Amino acid sequence: MTRRGSRPLDVAELVERARQGQPRAVARLISLVEDAAPPGTGSGSDGARGQLREVAAALAAHTGRAQVIGLTGAPGVGKSTSAGVLVGALRKAGKRVGVLAVDPSSPFSGGALLGDRIRMQGHALDDGVFIRSMATRGHLGGIAWATPQALRVLDAAGCDVVLVETVGVGQSEVEVISLVDTTLVLLAPGTGDGVQAAKAGILEVADVFVVNKADRDGADQTVRDLEHMISLGRREQEAGSWSPPIVRTVASRGEGGHDVVDAIERHRSWMVSRGELDTRRARRAEAEIQAIALGQLRARLGDVRRGDALGDLTKRVVAGELDPYRAADHLVAELDTGERGAWTPGAV
Repeated sequence: MTRRGSRPLDVAELVERARQGQPRAVARLISLVEDAAPPGTGSGSDGARGQLREVAAALAAHTGRAQVIGLTGAPGVGKSTSAGVLVGALRKAGKRVGVLAVDPSSPFSGGALLGDRIRMQGHALDDGVFIRSMATRGHLGGIAWATPQALRVLDAAGCDVVLVETVGVGQSEVEVISLVDTTLVLLAPGTGDGVQAAKAGILEVADVFVVNKADRDGADQTVRDLEHMISLGRREQEAGSWSPPIVRTVASRGEGGHDVVDAIERHRSWMVSRGELDTRRARRAEAEIQAIALGQLRARLGDVRRGDALGDLTKRVVAGELDPYRAADHLVAELDTGERGAWTPGAV
């Protein structure tokens, strides 16, 4: 990749500069992984994807040290303000912090719509904090496609903690749990019936509950609802299993950040003692490998669609000569061999 008026991009040099903590190098690497859309999506370029592989190879030996925290919850509970408070508490603890704030995509520019860095201006001049807004670009699950790769960049750049703030999510958009070590679920009083909230899948992924806006009416009831839900779940848990603590905060006044950090550290200590941290990180790597492999398969499927095989199979299914499962078997055989003629027209 080359830019007009600049010399060709040297990935090894860029990675080395990022490892030294240079913000421009970190930002450029994240831009590179954002631009290298997965194959089969209709965006991104082969050159960008090739450089993404080069970046991943260069980063691999320098990752795995950062503690990754997910911050999720419904819209309006104060995630961005809470993220700013949490960053402040982590900095006071001497941590170098990276923040990936995932925003909805603008329907016009495709970029991050909200730009949550606006709510974290207090950390804008802190050399120990790197904040990046990322657009979802249509990716579901509350995160962006490039989030796992961006996490690796911040990890290699020396961040002790990487905070991933998701798009406001609902009952099932909880993909963030596959990326992080600890998941914080934010709630606020007045956002809905507690019993209904207990049904939502988002509550089932919490390692720590944070009740923000705890100075408002209804905060005590929200905490009681959570305590009741946790008590029901505890009956089915094994002895020694983790029970999510409930932390109250008032992010608008900067209150409660240190309590959240303490809860995160208790969870980390529990994971280390039980071997759960290694299990979660292995699961994260497995999910990333599968996502990349599926992207490559989608790209190969696109190549087949441009040929005659899928069209012929489609006609046979419509004519009742072949059921869709057998047709899919033929299509997979086409992908396996990479050759036309892996199946014989008219064969069953």
